[in-house]
Amino acid sequence: MKKLLSLFFVAAMAMTAHAEFLDWIEVGDYYNPTELYNGSYFDMAPTNFYLAHTGVQMIYTPDLITGMEGRDGMQIKYLNFKFYSESFEEIFRNAKVYLQEIDATEFAINEDGVKQFFDFGELVAEGRYDINLIDYYGEDQTLALEMQRPFNYVPGKSLLVTIIFDAEDDDNCTMGSDYAPFYTSGIGGKAMTYTSNWTSFVDYAMGEHFPDATATLGCGTNVALPVTEIGYTYEKMRGDVNGDGQVAIADVTALIDYLLTGDPTGFYEVNAYINNDSSISIADVTWLIDMLLAEE
Repeated sequence: MKKLLSLFFVAAMAMTAHAEFLDWIEVGDYYNPTELYNGSYFDMAPTNFYLAHTGVQMIYTPDLITGMEGRDGMQIKYLNFKFYSESFEEIFRNAKVYLQEIDATEFAINEDGVKQFFDFGELVAEGRYDINLIDYYGEDQTLALEMQRPFNYVPGKSLLVTIIFDAEDDDNCTMGSDYAPFYTSGIGGKAMTYTSNWTSFVDYAMGEHFPDATATLGCGTNVALPVTEIGYTYEKMRGDVNGDGQVAIADVTALIDYLLTGDPTGFYEVNAYINNDSSISIADVTWLIDMLLAEE
């Protein structure tokens, strides 16, 4: 028995078993959205395309982006939004995306009762965004943004998303188009917008009025979150079911204890699908032991 334990220890030191996985979080009913925004373009997120320059800040609180607990090495890589269009226009915009973790779950209000934007955070994507709305006439479509620089995220914090769309000239707006994003009913006040035909949100943020957000400055201050899909990758260390960063005999014990008691305390379920099927069972215990012995 002592020899067997020694073999397990050597295996634990040598084994890494890391892999990267992609998963998605829905905010709102992303795949079956029903509620289109039809109010003022001041309150339309993530953009409205009606004006040459728009910006938005959105707070995705921890209660909205759940299911990531116990996942290590998380990186936000995709942001998708659903919209509906009855427009025949082609849109060109220079887009920028900024992300940051914040402790706040709502926008601050100063002593004068004025809501405040946050600093933008880390620039993770920028480039020209082209969309021909003629191709999407009368259909639900996706406004998709891919992060060029993946953003490291730790579950438990709010995710602040800042998105800026700028036309290449101040006259490139679509005042006659019929475009609307789907929104999340009941999740109001988690977004604020900026709109202008003359000044970018970046320039506004460098001016004397920032971080104030008022209607006279072209801002919407009580905006509902758009229906959103957040794509992220995470590291999975197959077999590290107790989450201590290594694969060892202690994980065999933790896996057996979980199967016997069902107690999830200190148990990293994502790493417990050892044989990569859809359930956790005694077969995973066998695979884990075989993995450890194979590394001796």
